[in-house]
Amino acid sequence: MLKTLAAYLEGYKKYALLAPLFVILEVVCELILPRVMAKIVDVGIETGDVPYIVAMGAVMVVLAALAMLLGVLAAKYAAYGSQGFGANLRQGLFNQVQEFSFADIDRFSSASLITRMTNDVNALTMMLAMGLRMLVRAPVMLIAALAVTFSINARLALILVVIIPIMVLAIALLMKVCSKLFELVQTKIDHLNNTVQENLVAVRVVKAFVRAGYEKTKFMRSNDALTDAALKVGTRVVLMMPVMMLSLNIATVSVLWVGGRQVMGGTLLVGDLSSFLTYIAQILMSVMMVAMSLLQLSRAQACARRICEVLDTRPDIQDKASAAGQSLPAPRGRVEFRDVSFKYVATGIGDDVLSHINLTVEPGQFVAIVGGTGVGKSSLVNLIPRFYDVTGGAVLVDGVDVRDYPLEELRGRIGMVLQNNVLFSGTIRENLLWGKADATEEALIQAARDAQAYDFIQNLPDGFDTWLEQGGVNVSGGQKQRLCIARAMLRKPAVLILDDSTSAVDSATEANIRKSFHENLKDTTVIIIAQRISSVQYADQIVILEDDHIAGLGTHQELLEHNEIYQEIYQSQLEGVSE
Repeated sequence: MLKTLAAYLEGYKKYALLAPLFVILEVVCELILPRVMAKIVDVGIETGDVPYIVAMGAVMVVLAALAMLLGVLAAKYAAYGSQGFGANLRQGLFNQVQEFSFADIDRFSSASLITRMTNDVNALTMMLAMGLRMLVRAPVMLIAALAVTFSINARLALILVVIIPIMVLAIALLMKVCSKLFELVQTKIDHLNNTVQENLVAVRVVKAFVRAGYEKTKFMRSNDALTDAALKVGTRVVLMMPVMMLSLNIATVSVLWVGGRQVMGGTLLVGDLSSFLTYIAQILMSVMMVAMSLLQLSRAQACARRICEVLDTRPDIQDKASAAGQSLPAPRGRVEFRDVSFKYVATGIGDDVLSHINLTVEPGQFVAIVGGTGVGKSSLVNLIPRFYDVTGGAVLVDGVDVRDYPLEELRGRIGMVLQNNVLFSGTIRENLLWGKADATEEALIQAARDAQAYDFIQNLPDGFDTWLEQGGVNVSGGQKQRLCIARAMLRKPAVLILDDSTSAVDSATEANIRKSFHENLKDTTVIIIAQRISSVQYADQIVILEDDHIAGLGTHQELLEHNEIYQEIYQSQLEGVSE
């Protein structure tokens, strides 16, 4: 785990090394200062000895100023090192998530991934900033100050030898208890984030069904669960300070008792006792700093395990080693499902969503897929660009198994409009250029015309430069669908897949979009999932999915004559129109 995380210090290692160096030098200055003061107390100052006063005062000021300067530099470089590490780690996590398949994201959940990239990374960043200072300063101060106290008076130093193990034992017990609780807190944060995200995404549904009260209660439960988990940690962490202060006061009283008797007996100087008390405070404060740092480390360890779980995950879908440099056929748009079976749980548990699918779509064909809800229509088309991998059989594009393509090349041949239409914050132009970054203005306009989006774009105040809010919330559902279709058409792909992507547009607009396929994408294979018969009746092939298999294949007329399922769908929609 440490090796994995250490790689993200690249570019900031010098700061991570300089910070501890300045901390050590600061500790040296702080250790010298009490001895200077002890010398002044023991030797004394003669009346009117101004040069001695000025000299010793100057030494103390220089030491204090130097310690302050070194402390500032240590804090500065610790901040540079920790924040740079955090930036690299967030970037690494984001890059890793970009490589994940849909199955990988389903396994972690989007809410958990957000928590890991924000809250968990922040915990590690804080721990590194603290570690570069406190976890260096405290052990160095502890060992050096302990050595100095033994050199002053070994008998008094034995008091610390008794007190410190008691403090360490208390710290160890607290760490053992708190470590598991910190993991529980992070899990509760995941649940809270998931509740908030779900509510914000579906806020219109919540308001439409007047479920705000239910959602408030649901959030309250998640919030209370996080609060309870945090309180369990907090009530244990607060025990640290009383234990530390009790130990410090017992040590101080013991040293004053034993050391005072030695001073009265003439075996210990007053200045040495004074400096000894200063060193006791430094030693026990160092132990307290270690304790607080180790408690923070307990939380950081829980976060580090969650982060490394993401970083160490091998993406479910990757390029084959043999795919690089492989000679591939020219894009034609032929798609073949060869005895394909698929289930969402890769471990083999669960039923097949698709079973023994055999289907061939020739280049340039317009193919429609229909069927009831949950029969696997979206699952089928998601196998073409390898959003998921088949669990049996093979999917071929232009005669080559999709698993043998480099992912970038495979998905470059495919234009896809998903069931959930997604637009990003930015201008309409920026969103459309996702289809083809170097597209000309003419191509952009033509794609908008083909998707029947040009007219409404021109009616917007800034045309193609109109700003879209996150998710495209400032355009209607039908406009969003048309923009997503235009984005896919701009690519002029070999295969265009529309997953129920015209449901929010009227029949006339849909007919015009379909007409543009034949006129401007006549060499493109179009696969459309739709519910309306009017959307599919002109297809070259209509595929009917029932349960997990193909229950019918043919043209509109052929299926209308011979397929009962298609007849039922047709009759139900015909009755709806007549009514």
